[in-house]
This record gives sequence, structure tokens and C-alpha cells, in this order.
Amino acid sequence: MMPPDPNTTLERCQYGWEFQFKDIPYPTVVTDRGWVCEYAGNVPTAQTIFFVGSLLGTLFFGWLADRFGRVPALVGSNLIACIGGVATVFTNGFWDFAFCRFLVGLSLDSGFMIMYIMVLEYVGIRHRTWVANGSLAIYFGVSSMLMPWVAIAIGDWQKFALLTSLPMLITLGVPFVIPESTRWLASKDKGDKAVKIFKRIAKVNGNKVPGHVMNNFLQSLRQPKTSDESIAALFNSRELLKTMIAAIVAYMSATMVFDGLVRLSEHLGLDFFLIFTLSSATEIPALLTLAFVLDRWGRRVLACGPIVLAGILNVAAAFLAKGVLQVVLTLVARFFVNMSLSALVQWVTEILPTPVRATGSSILHVSGFFGGMFSPFVVYAGLYWTPFPLLLFGILAFIACAMSLLLPETMGLPLPQTITEGERLIQEKSLFRRNPDPTTAVYNEESTNEKIVL
Repeated sequence: MMPPDPNTTLERCQYGWEFQFKDIPYPTVVTDRGWVCEYAGNVPTAQTIFFVGSLLGTLFFGWLADRFGRVPALVGSNLIACIGGVATVFTNGFWDFAFCRFLVGLSLDSGFMIMYIMVLEYVGIRHRTWVANGSLAIYFGVSSMLMPWVAIAIGDWQKFALLTSLPMLITLGVPFVIPESTRWLASKDKGDKAVKIFKRIAKVNGNKVPGHVMNNFLQSLRQPKTSDESIAALFNSRELLKTMIAAIVAYMSATMVFDGLVRLSEHLGLDFFLIFTLSSATEIPALLTLAFVLDRWGRRVLACGPIVLAGILNVAAAFLAKGVLQVVLTLVARFFVNMSLSALVQWVTEILPTPVRATGSSILHVSGFFGGMFSPFVVYAGLYWTPFPLLLFGILAFIACAMSLLLPETMGLPLPQTITEGERLIQEKSLFRRNPDPTTAVYNEESTNEKIVL
């Protein structure tokens, strides 16, 4: 059949469209509202607006968590996402839909990141790793695997939006159940409130905080701060700034590989829902593995080692024909990238001092969003040279490893409470540290103010 003449006059479809529900076996917002042909641009535009919301929301709620507390930021981010998700169902056009997706995007990362930070700030050194990674493996990993099949079972995008949005209202009960971070309270000179929370937790646990421990804590609060504890200190401190730049490059590179492998898997010939499930399934073993070995092998080994293996697998898969073997290699590579990213997230959270922990973590996650924005273009470049995406992902993996080597090891160490402690941690625990003699180290468990471990 010959193609039509290029000069043929185009006319609008007079009777609407009929869609084949083959890849997605249920109505979507695209099919319901006819966002095809001259309206096809609505889809990427809405996605872009969503990610713009993610960028702004991550920075805003990170600042809010450091300025007004972890609990208000956690509740606020989830409520905005709930409002945006529910309101999406009642939209009629494009711009009201896009605005609602912008609201949901505001809370994309903050909804769980702030809770993650609170867990790390409350849990003691010995239990920090398995609590943080084990909970993510169970709740995030399992829910991600179930999500596509729940969508198929419901068979309606509006009902699916309600199902995934309304449960966020549960966060209204957070202030009555989860206490504010005592580390944050201490950093804001609110020691009296921190003491009340300590006593409350001790009562619930059937324990009593020893008097000398409480006295040490109160004495540490009375000590004058020797450095700026505002967010500006993150940029004014040479040590913290260099460390953050290295962490951002590492996280952005690893995120491009992580996101790119998901997008690339859609072009490897398997069912979309199956690929999403298998990719999500890599979360569980990756996080559970970290929970058991991160405190044995260290952050540096488990951030660098897996990402190097992922790079090797990507380079090897680049020169294979499309098929099962290439899919297997990319899924295994994603498992290793997942492990490295999770280790890196916990690692950087442990490096950042309490006054800037939420904001610094937000900046890190925003860099990941930027990395994810570039990955579709890398995948698209594969149309011109098939091996290019996987080869570039391999190179990015090696870059992430190199940057991670510049970060200080935090295994077995308490979280730095002040900017000064954060700088000392970087100086003494980096691979290329200034002070190679461990007997002269001043940042250790005994020298910090972490006297109460919950």
C-alpha cells in the first residue's frame, strides 16, 4: 500500500476515536479525553509539570522539615498529595488535570523521605540499617510489585487514583502517634520538649532513662554553638560542600542508570506490566541484602561494589541481541544499582548534620530527578545506535563509583549533630583523610552527644 501524497489535505476526525486496549487493558486519561493526534502533546506536558512539582516540592518540604520540624513536613506533604490525587478524578480539561498532577508531584519524594530521616534520627546505631532498609523492602518493594496488577484488577484510572490517594489521610494521625525528632528539637534549642519525649518513650517501653545519661544530654544542650547551624552552612563549609558535590554527581549518575534501565526494558520485547513487576521485585532482595551486610562491609563497599558490577553488566548487555539473556542482564544490573542507590541514600543521610539533614537530602534527591529527566533522551538515542544507551549507563556507573570513593565512611558511627561534627567526620573518615592516625581521631561515638539511644 502506497503512502499518501505529502501534499494531501489533513482533516480532523469527525466521529472521535476507537482505541485498542492491548498494552494497557483499561481506559486511561488519554483514551477518556482523546489526547492523541494534535492533543498528544498533553501527555508529556502533564508529565513535565508533574516533575516540576517534584523538584519544587522536594526542596520546599526539605527546608520545611529543617525549619519547622519533621512531623509538620511529613503531614503537609502527604495531605497535599492526597488533595491533588483526589481532585484529579474531578478534572475535565487539561490544565486543571495538570495542576492536580503538579500538587501530587510536590509530595512525590517528600512523603517518604522525611519519614526515612526520622527513622534514622530515632533508631540507635546497631539497629539503624536493618530498620531503614527492611521497612522499605517490605512496604515499598511489595507495594510496587502489586501496583500494576491492582490497576488491572480495578480497570479504571479514576478509581485507581482514589485508591492510591485517600490512604494518605492516615498521616493526620501522625502527630498523635509519632513524636517529633529529638535530634531536630535539640538542634533548635528545644531540649525541654526533647526530654519530655524521651520520658514518654521510656514509659511506653517500660524503661527509665538513667539520671547521668539525662544530665549529659542536658549539659550538651547548654554548650554554645561554635558554628553556623543554618542551611547556609551547608554551602559555606568547604568540607560539606565538596562532599555534597561528590554525592550529587554519584547519585545523579546512578539514578540515570536506574531510571534508564526501566525505560529501556520497555523496548526489550516483554509485557509492560511484567517488566514493571520484575523491576520492582529487585527492590526486595537488594534492600534485604543491605539490611544484613551494610553494617558488616560498610557504606563505601556497598555503594561502590554493586554499581561497578552493574556497569560491567550494562557494557556486556550492550553487545547482545534483544532477547531473554539481555533482559536478564539488565534486570540483574538494576538489582545492583538499586542496592548501590539505597546504600548511598542512607550514607549521605548519615553524613549530613542534623540542622541541614532534610534540606541536604532534598538537594540530593532533586539531583536524582534531573538525572531521571535525561534518561529518556539516552534511551531514545538507541534508535540511532543500539548499544549506546547501555554503554553510557555503564560509563555512568563507573562515574558514580568514583565519586562515592570521596565520601567518608559512617559505619558504626552516630549521626553528626552539629556542622562542626559533620566537618570532623569528613576530615577523619574519608578514604583520603587528612588525619591518617586513628589514635588522634576526635569524631567517635564517645566524643559525640549521642548519649541516649532509642
